[in-house]
Amino acid sequence: MLKSLKPKPWTCASCLSHRQRALRSLTTAATATAHVPYDNLPPPLANHGAPGAKHDDRVLRQIFDSQAFWRDFSLPTRSGKSAQTAGLFRNHYLKSPAGFQQFAQDTLRKCRKIVGKVSAASTFEEYRSMPRDLDRLSDLLCRVIDLSDFVRVTHPDRRIQRAATQAYAQMFEYMNVLNTTTGLNEQLQKALADPEVTASWSVEERTVAQILIKDFAKSAIDLPSEQRQKFVELSNDISRLGSEFVDQMEPAQSHMSFDSSTMKGMDPKVVQQLTRWGKVMLPTVGSAAHMALRTVEDEATRKQIYLASRTASTQQLQRLEKLLKKRAELAQLSGYKSYAHMTLNDKMAKTPESVTQFLLALAADNAEPMRNELAELLRLKQLDGAHSATPHQIQAWDREYYLSRLRSQTRSTSRKPDFLSAYFSLGTVMQGLSRLFSRLYGVRLVPNETLLGETWNDDVRRLDVIDEREGHIAVVYCDLFERAGKSPNPAHFTLRCSREISDSEIAEAVHSTSLPNLPNPDHAAADGMATARRTPTSPLYQLPTIALICDFSVPPVPRRPTLLTFREVTTLFHEMGHAIHSILGRTALQNVSGTRCATDFAELPSVLMEHFAQDPDVLALFARHHETDAPLPYAMVADKIAQDRKGEAAETENQILLALLDQRYHSLSLSRDSDADADFNTTRIYHALHRTHAHIPDPRGTTYQGFFGHLYGYGATYYSYLFDRAIAGKVWKEVFSGRPGAAVDRERGQRYREEVLRWGGGRDGWGCVGGVLGEGYEGLREGGAGAMAEVGRWGVKG
Repeated sequence: MLKSLKPKPWTCASCLSHRQRALRSLTTAATATAHVPYDNLPPPLANHGAPGAKHDDRVLRQIFDSQAFWRDFSLPTRSGKSAQTAGLFRNHYLKSPAGFQQFAQDTLRKCRKIVGKVSAASTFEEYRSMPRDLDRLSDLLCRVIDLSDFVRVTHPDRRIQRAATQAYAQMFEYMNVLNTTTGLNEQLQKALADPEVTASWSVEERTVAQILIKDFAKSAIDLPSEQRQKFVELSNDISRLGSEFVDQMEPAQSHMSFDSSTMKGMDPKVVQQLTRWGKVMLPTVGSAAHMALRTVEDEATRKQIYLASRTASTQQLQRLEKLLKKRAELAQLSGYKSYAHMTLNDKMAKTPESVTQFLLALAADNAEPMRNELAELLRLKQLDGAHSATPHQIQAWDREYYLSRLRSQTRSTSRKPDFLSAYFSLGTVMQGLSRLFSRLYGVRLVPNETLLGETWNDDVRRLDVIDEREGHIAVVYCDLFERAGKSPNPAHFTLRCSREISDSEIAEAVHSTSLPNLPNPDHAAADGMATARRTPTSPLYQLPTIALICDFSVPPVPRRPTLLTFREVTTLFHEMGHAIHSILGRTALQNVSGTRCATDFAELPSVLMEHFAQDPDVLALFARHHETDAPLPYAMVADKIAQDRKGEAAETENQILLALLDQRYHSLSLSRDSDADADFNTTRIYHALHRTHAHIPDPRGTTYQGFFGHLYGYGATYYSYLFDRAIAGKVWKEVFSGRPGAAVDRERGQRYREEVLRWGGGRDGWGCVGGVLGEGYEGLREGGAGAMAEVGRWGVKG
C-alpha cells in the first residue's frame, strides 16, 4: 500500500477487534532444508539451561523450515483410523459442527445462573464477589464469541463456518438482552457505593468494576426507556452508515483517459493492459494510479491523476457527514459534549484537547525533518530538467514521484532489494524470537504435536510457551503460510484470555453432564483447553490461547525454507509483540488480561518489538545465511533501514494530519435542529486544517476525507498508533539501548515485564509508562494534557 494516497493500515486485525471493547464487555451487542546440518550449527546464544531446551530450539527451526520434518513431527498424533478428534483448540465441545450449538447453550445456562445471582445480591459477601462474578460472565461470553468469530472467518469447512456463525449470533442476541437488563448496572452501582465492599476488593477487582460501570454508561442502560430506544436506533444507524462509508467508497470520477505518450515512465506492460481503443483508461483509485504517481514523468498528467484520486464522490461525503452527525447525537444523548469526549473518557488521553496537544507537539518535532525532506526532493526536481510551472516548489503530486526517484538512486548503490532474505528463513526468525524471549523474560517457544482435529489446517503449528519458573503459561497457534482463500493480512487473535478459575467452577465442571469424557477436573473447567497451576497448591488458571496469522510464501523448491523479507521479519516481530502481551499479561480477571487495555496503549508492545527487529544484538541471536550459515553483516541491515526511512517525516506528517482531522470531526457538538448542523461541511474543515498544519496542503477541490475509512473503525482514536510509536521509541531509548547488549539484557527485560506486560489492562497506562521509564519520569504517572504534550515532544523518529 502506497503511503501517499492511503493511510497505512496502522494496526493489525487484533487491534481492530480490540477497539470494539463492546464485544468484550457485558453491555454491548456486539528432511531439513538448510545445507548446513543442524547438529553442526553454533550453540544458541540465548540461555537454554532447561532440560531439553536445546533440542526444542532446534526443533522449532525445523518445523518451520522443513516441510518433510513437519510432516514427520505431526504425523504420529494425527494418523490412525481409530483416532478420535480432540476438538478445535482441544476444546471438547468443538469436535463437530453440532458442538458449537451445545457450547453456546451450555454457556447461556451458566450465564443466566450468574445473572440471577448478581441480580439477587443483598449481602456483603455477595457484593464482594460481584466483580469476579461479572468477570466470569464476561469470560463465558468471550469463550464462545472469540472462538466462534475466529473460526467463522478462518476455517475452510463451510459446515463449521455456519455452525460458528450461528453460535456467534446466538451469543450476541443474549448480549442484546443484557443491554436491557438494568439490574446488573444497578447492583454494581450499589456495590461501588459501599466503602466496606470496595475496600475488600483487589486492585484488579476495582479496575474491572470501573471498566464495567463505564461500559454500562456508554450503552445508555441508565437512561429512561424512550431514550434507551433512541440510543439503540442511533447505534444501528451508525453501524449501517459506517459500513456503507467503508464498503461503498468511491471517487467522483471512476476512470481517466490519457494518450499513451503522456504515460512515459510507467511500466509499458501495465500501460498496454490499460489501453482501450488507443487511449489509456486509468482507474482513478487502485494500484495502477499509485504506480502512475510514482513513475509518470509528465507533471501535468501526475497532477490530473492526483486530483482525481483525492476527490471522493458527493454521495460518499454525504455518508460521512451523516455518520458524524449521528455519532454526535449519540454522544449528546449519553451526556457527553461530543463523540470524542465519550470515546476518550477511558483512554490514556482522556479528552480531545489532550490528543490535540500531543499531535501539535509531535508536529513541531517533525517540522525540521519534514523541511529537510522537501529540500532534498526539490533538489531532485530542479536537477530533473523537465519543464515545470513550479520549479521552485514541491507540489502534492510531486512528492511520491521524486521520493521514488530518490529511493531508486539509493537502491542502485546497494544490493538487490531482497538481499537480506537469505539470512531470514522463517524457522530461524521463530528461533530468534524464542531466544529473545528467553533472554529477556525467561520464557521460550516449544513445539508441541497437534492432535487430530485440533487445528483448522494441517499447516498450523502449535507452540507452547514455557516459563523457566512457572512452567506452561500459554499456547500459540501459528498459521504462517499462504494458501488459497486465506486472508493476506497479518493478525493476532486472543482466542482465550488468562483468568483464575475458582474452586467452585471446578466443582461445577466435575458434576456437569455436558462433557462427561473429561476425567480431569481442571480441564473440564476450561472445556478441555489449556490450564495450569503455578505450583501444585496454587489456583488454577486458564492459559492465554493465541492464533498468529501471516501469509508468507511457500518456497517453490520443496527442500528450501521460506525466506522472509526484512519487512516481513518486522511484521512477524510486531505481531509477536501483541502475543507476548497476551502471554505475560496473566491476570486473575479476564477483562484486564493481556491486550485488553486502553486502545491508545495496546500497540506499545507490538511497536516496541519492531525496534528489537532492527537491533544488532537481537539479530545476532539468529540471523544466519540459510545456505552458508554465515552471520548477517549488520551494515546490510543499517543500509536497508536508512533506505526505508526516506520519506519518513512526510508520512509522519500525513498521519498527524489524519489524526487531527479525526479529532476535529469527532469533537464537534451537533444537533439536527441547530444552525451549526446545517452549516457542517467536512471539506471546509479538511482544507482549513491542511492550510494550518501541512507543509504541502492538498489542492482545492480535493475531498480526501471521503477515502479515510478509519474514521469509522477508529473514530476519535486514530492518534493511537502515533502515540504508541512515540512511547515505544522512548522506552527503547531509555531501557533497551545505550550500551552493547542492552536489548537482550534480562534485568531490563524483567523491568519491562514487571512494569508493563504483566499488568495487561489492570494498571493505568501512564503508571506503566512512568514505571518502566523510572527516575525522572514520575510526573507522567498522573497523565493529563501536559503528559500528552510531553510524549509528542519525544517524536517518532527511528
